[in-house]
Amino acid sequence: MEREIIISAENIEKMYGFGTSALRVLKGVSLEIERGEIVSIVGPSGAGKSTMLNLMGCLDGFQNGALKILGTDVAGMSVERLSGFRGAHIGFIFQLHNLLPEFTALENLMMPLLIRREKKSSAREKAGSLLERFKLADRMHHKPAELSGGECQRVAVARAVIGRPDIILADEPTGSLDRENSDILTDFLIQLGEEYQSTIVIVTHDMSIASKTGRIISIIDGKIQQS
Repeated sequence: MEREIIISAENIEKMYGFGTSALRVLKGVSLEIERGEIVSIVGPSGAGKSTMLNLMGCLDGFQNGALKILGTDVAGMSVERLSGFRGAHIGFIFQLHNLLPEFTALENLMMPLLIRREKKSSAREKAGSLLERFKLADRMHHKPAELSGGECQRVAVARAVIGRPDIILADEPTGSLDRENSDILTDFLIQLGEEYQSTIVIVTHDMSIASKTGRIISIIDGKIQQS
């Protein structure tokens, strides 16, 4: 089967600031990630892991190099086009669940589908079904403040995958959870990624989480050490 490269970065350089005071965060990063791969990015704090993830998610720009997501050169895209591209192809999971506090778990899951103009009845059915798979059927009508931290993060993962995105990006998704909930959430994420053939990239400090992925990429001082 022919390899399908979903994420292609070539000699990416990212700096914050200008002139002699500029902080070089990424120093010539090159990598390729295929469709369906489950990859973790590890490294010390400040190494550039989250910065690279933000670039993959089209949330930030860079100064030098080339970046293609799903074969599209994202560097030249307008803000409006990038927003639409993210919504259609990329799901995000963050350490803090970022759920909308005024909506229930069910409504939070429905939101990405409604933004894509899917019918409300269809969105509700899909959201309810996925919450059942995440063992949250009895919590679907609760708001985030009424859920535990582990439950909120499971809802966040479900929200990220409900649209079956091509790419799922997770930035320390289990950082605020205990070991049991961390393992449950990671296993759910990997299982759904494999089922949907989504490419998953997880930034983590937790090597027990990284060991569950198919490939580990190490970034130290803005450079890839191994992949």
